[in-house]
Amino acid sequence: MNSELAAKVANELLQIKAVKLQPNEPFTWASGWKSPIYCDNRKTLSYPDVRKLIAKGLAQGVKEKFANAEVVAGVATGAIAVGLMVAEELNLPFIYVRPKPKEHGLGNQIEGYLPENSKVVVIEDLISTGGSSLKAVDALRETSSTVLGMMAIFTYGFANADENFEKANCKIFTLSNYSELVKLAAASGYVSESDLEQLNEWRKSPSTWKA
Repeated sequence: MNSELAAKVANELLQIKAVKLQPNEPFTWASGWKSPIYCDNRKTLSYPDVRKLIAKGLAQGVKEKFANAEVVAGVATGAIAVGLMVAEELNLPFIYVRPKPKEHGLGNQIEGYLPENSKVVVIEDLISTGGSSLKAVDALRETSSTVLGMMAIFTYGFANADENFEKANCKIFTLSNYSELVKLAAASGYVSESDLEQLNEWRKSPSTWKA
């Protein structure tokens, strides 16, 4: 994707504290991994200029990479709002995909109207290993629709995520990424040179990294 836009998005995520970097006081993820970074892209929704930047960037990415998309699908819950904004920018129908079917009512996993044989582009807020994102892709592929690929706001850039998307034969493009963010954080003095080494080490082996 556009390197200028990647830097701009990374800067905004840092400025509004959607991303926090704490190499010496790491966060604990739900998986149990220790991490020097925490990313909560839902915060972008509270800042009109930032959410417009992201929505327009993702919409432009869809136009460039998936020009024949007919439906936009957001991954619940983090990408419902941003997915809807992208659909609005593109004037396309919007649906969203739950992690699993509802246990009551109609038992839907896909919410909204999905016409048969639709060409779908999936919108996600954050890519870590890609597991939950690809579950949404699988659910859509179980219908008559074709998944063209996925657009996301941010990726940690893990090697196993790249492998998972390749195995699933799903194209993935993101507005910004961990490398861009860390480079910007170091250049702006947000983190020190010694912190930078830890931040780079973490991404190589996030499951075994220790502060």
